[in-house]
Amino acid sequence: MSSADDPAIERRAYPRRAVLKDGIIVADNVNIACSIRNQHLHGAELRVDPGVIIPDRFVLHVPADDISYRAVVRWRRNERLGVQIY
Repeated sequence: MSSADDPAIERRAYPRRAVLKDGIIVADNVNIACSIRNQHLHGAELRVDPGVIIPDRFVLHVPADDISYRAVVRWRRNERLGVQIY
């Protein structure tokens, strides 16, 4: 049995490092601004403006790194998205 003082159990297969980068979600000829909050080789957590509709698959462009990834949404919580990138 765990108590409130026990550390949280990490369930991610790959540890993510905190970042704060601007990103652009590109889908159906529309560009949607987002921020990248954490990232690893296979995924990232994104934040978008509340109420913005994000498709399940899109291209994530990261101008600071001058790279684009194909992305698939794995989870959604309000304005937060967890994506798998490849």
